[in-house]
Amino acid sequence: MEQRIIDSIEAIVGKDGYSTKPADLYTYGFDASIFHNTPDIVIQPKTTEQVSEIMKIANKEKIPVVARGAGTGLCGSAVPIKGGIVLAMQKMNKVKRVSVADLWVDVEPGVIYNDLNDELEKYGFFFPPSPGSAEAAHIGGMVANNASGMRAVKYGATRDYVLGLTFVKADGEIVRAGTRTIKDSSGYQLARLMCGSEGTLGIITEITLKLTTKPKKSAYCLCTFNSIHDAGKCIAALIAKPMIPASCELMDSISIKAVNKARGNPVPDCEALCIFEADGETDEIITRDLKIIEEVANETGAVTVTPSYDKKQIDAWTDARKSIMTSLSALKPGFSSVSLADDMGVPISKVPDAVKAFQEIADKYRVTIATYGHAGDGNLHTKMLLDPTDPDEWERGVKATDDIFDVCIDLGGTVTGEHGVGIAKAPKFKRERESELSSIIAIKKAMDPNNILNPGKLEQWEGSIITNLRYPCEKCS
Repeated sequence: MEQRIIDSIEAIVGKDGYSTKPADLYTYGFDASIFHNTPDIVIQPKTTEQVSEIMKIANKEKIPVVARGAGTGLCGSAVPIKGGIVLAMQKMNKVKRVSVADLWVDVEPGVIYNDLNDELEKYGFFFPPSPGSAEAAHIGGMVANNASGMRAVKYGATRDYVLGLTFVKADGEIVRAGTRTIKDSSGYQLARLMCGSEGTLGIITEITLKLTTKPKKSAYCLCTFNSIHDAGKCIAALIAKPMIPASCELMDSISIKAVNKARGNPVPDCEALCIFEADGETDEIITRDLKIIEEVANETGAVTVTPSYDKKQIDAWTDARKSIMTSLSALKPGFSSVSLADDMGVPISKVPDAVKAFQEIADKYRVTIATYGHAGDGNLHTKMLLDPTDPDEWERGVKATDDIFDVCIDLGGTVTGEHGVGIAKAPKFKRERESELSSIIAIKKAMDPNNILNPGKLEQWEGSIITNLRYPCEKCS
């Protein structure tokens, strides 16, 4: 990057507001995905106005710009695949105002999810989407990817809570979209359009989120099964009862073995299990819902049904579920747990069909696949164990990934339920959204005519996803 441009950036953010040090650039070339590419400069703005001035420079000079939160994304959305500027938003980290009387909170994009809920808890409210990376994930990144997690089955995803937001367009114009009202029928919903846009349409600098009351009580129930197909049937039957759990987590035998080996046997050794959460305002509600869960589980072939109110026990179960990704590598020394087919969504009634198909695909391509996820809303994850230095392993993994995505699309589902598209989902995203692509391309062109906002992602991705890998596989990139 030319020194004159760096000098202009320094005039906006100061000497401590940017870096071109090789170590910093390398670090900000990652998110939590399998991809990496080094940017030319990392900038840490503190205000919307600073972002605006930076975007004016970038647009004039046609420099790519990628906004980055905590870097917890698993699809490469925040990887600066074309180099250029990484806008790291961690210094914009204020909870600006909580208005409980109006049911909203204004936050900057760098606010951490758990920190926001710690603040909202003082008022008896919470922001429920519950991403797996709650201790690190930034609200801005959650909005940009329409993130969610364990509690989406009952409470919805991030998009369901965005009332309005401020974003900066590619040319530096500052736009306030949406409202601070619970209802809004006023024309195009630009704030919602920004949710899930992954930084390709603008840079989000402030968000107004709707509040909801936090339930006073909760309990859990762990059910074991002789097959993952039976576990899937239990989930579909419970939702159809109807009974909507606060969360509903699925683990297959590979996930269970990995977690038990790495974490000291926190869950029963079985072929599959479900962890259900019931929440509400009274003990009577919790007792009623736990009874329904037990009845449905027994009707669909559960081997054991274990309810619990004990926080220590519940924490062990939920920690086990959250630690699957980091535990998988314990099964095979020298192998890595990689995110390829990562967070598909299928209609809830199709969960049994999907998990059965995933097992068949694993056998077909001779790859180790763990299946788990927030299955109560049809959101399924797989992780593969691969030797990251072996191009044949990657080739079989990609073929398995393609088949998994195709199964989900054919079942009426999506390639991503909560993590976004980025790079990893881009080829099959184009198949899933085929009839929408011309409209997507037109919107992108209208809002970013010089194509500087996170270029090369989503509908723009071309070729294989096995490029710019963070792993030492010379023949893979």
